[in-house]
Amino acid sequence: MNSLLFFFLENMALIIALLYLALKVKEVLFPDLTESKMLVALSVLFVSFMTFSVMYNPFFYNGMRLDLREVPLYFISFVGGWKVGVLSAIFPSFYRFSFGGPTVIEGILQTIIFPVILGSLFRDKKTANKFFTLLDVKRMMVGWLIFELLKSVWMLTTTPATLFITITMAVFAGIAVLSMGLIANGENHHILLRKELESFSNQDPLTQLPNMRYFRNKVQTLVAQHVPVSIVMLDVDYFKSYNDHHGHQKGDVVLRSIGQLMQDNTRNKDYVARYGGEEFIFCITDPSDNSEAMAIAEKVRIGIEQHHFDGEELQPEGKLTVSMGVSLDSYHKSLDQLIDEADQALYQSKRSGRNQVSAFAATEDREVLKAQA
Repeated sequence: MNSLLFFFLENMALIIALLYLALKVKEVLFPDLTESKMLVALSVLFVSFMTFSVMYNPFFYNGMRLDLREVPLYFISFVGGWKVGVLSAIFPSFYRFSFGGPTVIEGILQTIIFPVILGSLFRDKKTANKFFTLLDVKRMMVGWLIFELLKSVWMLTTTPATLFITITMAVFAGIAVLSMGLIANGENHHILLRKELESFSNQDPLTQLPNMRYFRNKVQTLVAQHVPVSIVMLDVDYFKSYNDHHGHQKGDVVLRSIGQLMQDNTRNKDYVARYGGEEFIFCITDPSDNSEAMAIAEKVRIGIEQHHFDGEELQPEGKLTVSMGVSLDSYHKSLDQLIDEADQALYQSKRSGRNQVSAFAATEDREVLKAQA
């Protein structure tokens, strides 16, 4: 009896230790790995290895090979769904079949295929396709108790297993499943908290656009890699007047709408951010030439001009518009220089009547090329 208890204790400890170690290795080697085919493949390989590890040195009883192989298979099916579960069950099934024995079919059905089915059935559909989310541990354990009850009855009626063996297996397996859920939730909570902190540190809370910290990090990397960029500064015309007429809450709505319009009218590889107040900034990444950069900036201006903002008819020009300045030449310049040039071009747009795009020109009189509205 003692040998049986210690055997399942060792199986349980091995499962818990392997999961903990795998999560720590992932954190070090693949910190940014999220939902993907690579993640699914690694999960399948790991669960197959974990199942093999607990099956490698089983407890023999009247021709039966006893171990806790059902634990990782149930868990991965609950977390990843039936497809991941089936893939994870392929190697253990062949491995168990290769040893044969009087209960080989029962062993495969009861402790490999059945846990995959039950784990998949109890999977929370709200978290489908999301590996890094908090698991519903109560739901997981309810499914596990149902599985253990059905499996135990099945084993008692079709194999030489005794009541003591089935109860012992159920207890240690249940502790192992619960431990896996708690460990996974602890790691997932850490990942979600880190993502939330990254979002707070890199995102403007009002517009949900990236903030200048994020913008600088991304664009400085491009500049350091000598990728051509054009920096565009944008300022909302007569925004104080709009706030005075309609209040700051509606002004906030305008800022959020402009941020969305900027994202809608730029490309996926461009970076948009809130500079501060009613000013925005965006980086046109690797434009084919200056004409393309000006065309993208003009597209943003027109998109904002044509958008209807609540109460814009009270603006001095009868509509809400923006002025923009563009720094076109990034060769041998720092990001701060580019922002300064775009800022100078922006104020030239303001002085020239607003609602226009101006490009900085590095001549002695700082001639500014304008794309008129």
